[in-house]
Amino acid sequence: MGAVWLICGVATAGVIARPFRWPEAIWAAGGALLLVLLGLMPVGAALGAVGKGLDVYLFLIGMMLLSETAREHGLFDWVAATAAIHAGGSPARLFLLVYIAGIVITTFLSNDATAVVLTPAVFAAARKARADPLPALFACALVANAASFVLPISNPANLVLYGGAMPPLGQWLGSFALPSLAAIAVTFAMLRWAERRRLAGHCMSDLTREPLSRCGMAAMAGIGATAVLLMIMSATDRPLGWPTCLAGMATALVVCGMARQSPARVVRCVAWGVLPLVAGLFVLVEALDRTGGIALVARAMGRASADPAWAAALSGTVLAFASNLMNNLPAGLIASMAAMQAHPPRLVVDALLIGVDLGPNLSVTGSLATILWLQAIRREGEDVGFWQFLKTGTVTMIPALAAALAIRILIG
Repeated sequence: MGAVWLICGVATAGVIARPFRWPEAIWAAGGALLLVLLGLMPVGAALGAVGKGLDVYLFLIGMMLLSETAREHGLFDWVAATAAIHAGGSPARLFLLVYIAGIVITTFLSNDATAVVLTPAVFAAARKARADPLPALFACALVANAASFVLPISNPANLVLYGGAMPPLGQWLGSFALPSLAAIAVTFAMLRWAERRRLAGHCMSDLTREPLSRCGMAAMAGIGATAVLLMIMSATDRPLGWPTCLAGMATALVVCGMARQSPARVVRCVAWGVLPLVAGLFVLVEALDRTGGIALVARAMGRASADPAWAAALSGTVLAFASNLMNNLPAGLIASMAAMQAHPPRLVVDALLIGVDLGPNLSVTGSLATILWLQAIRREGEDVGFWQFLKTGTVTMIPALAAALAIRILIG
């Protein structure tokens, strides 16, 4: 048992810290492979754990294809430039418009899209407007998590926590509509206050914007059609993986056909390393379950559930902070498997979802989206240190988490 825990701990630490600048997938998949090679986990069990993530992989493939197609044809650059123009020379208004754009993109394309493709476009727009880019960049990072439970499709971690069996859309909205609005509003208000000095003054308003191309419009239409399709699938309580994957492939093929380009260019730019990362995490968490570690968490969850409101507040808060210690994907997987064993009230599971989605706003290591955001701004020559992000995250995440959990508990 000790060797399994050691390997899982080192692999998880590698995903977070990326020693030697090796990709996150190497650490997760390498840890999973090592467990199998050392005989600490049977091959069949490892393959079974990988298979559990099929719906998640398909969902990610579809969303990445949609995002990359939209990015390739300038949709996100156009959105960011539109925000800069409509800011009218006000950094505070630019901040607001970027935040709104982040809400829409996160809601319908997932938080990873906001972190990966909107962030560079926002940085370029802020630079053209000669505004301090940090407030808008923080807006991209924090809204990517704050808005990630508006819909089931807004965060791959949602599929992970519910084991691919998502609640129907009506039940989802009944549970999360008001808490997500609270998380979005409180995060905005606290971040706006924290960045008030940088948002003072004026920026340029006389900016040029390239018109959105036919291919960009087609990508936007594909995203809209996919969002409608997924809401229908969610409302009828059906899996989201295959519809998302097929919609992403269809959009990419149609847009590439219109542009008379090979789809290979879009395929090459997709961050395929996310898939072995997630698969490796499924194996690591399955290994922990086989040692009885998750059973301990399940028993604690079951005992606390005697008082559902207290259990919801405690579970959501603990998971929110734990997501920053081990990243929210493995934390969400552990919570999901513990919940399946403990069978807590729905209120507790919903609180876990809020914690795993919103908690990563505390630190740069909390979620894959935030890690990808940090990589994106570093490529643009900007950087945010661990303590700088933690300071902002403490001001924004803690009150937003408290508000979202309190509203969900009050709803009952």
